[in-house]
Amino acid sequence: MKPLFKVFHNDETMEKSIGKLRKDGVRDDDIYVLSHDNDHERRSRKETDANKIGVSETGVGTALKNVFRSKGDTLRSKMKEIGFEADKADELEEELDKGKSLLVVTNQERVEF
Repeated sequence: MKPLFKVFHNDETMEKSIGKLRKDGVRDDDIYVLSHDNDHERRSRKETDANKIGVSETGVGTALKNVFRSKGDTLRSKMKEIGFEADKADELEEELDKGKSLLVVTNQERVEF
């Protein structure tokens, strides 16, 4: 099942969308936030209790490789590991380059953000 996603310019709007997802029954384990800025990503996850794409999602091998990759390469790698095709991961990483945030939902047929 392909992950569902939405790109956000505004953290408040993203927080409201996450609240709606939870209200609609999406499990916390299926909600992820990605950003190019590590501090921004940490703050967003802390404020929304969203997950990070970590070792349990990518596996130890990919996690170790990510230590030596650029931030953009790491983000693309993480997106591919949770189900994005390479072209879509490239496209979304370009949006993150512009300071936007990405809300990703896994294991769902359909959601309304």
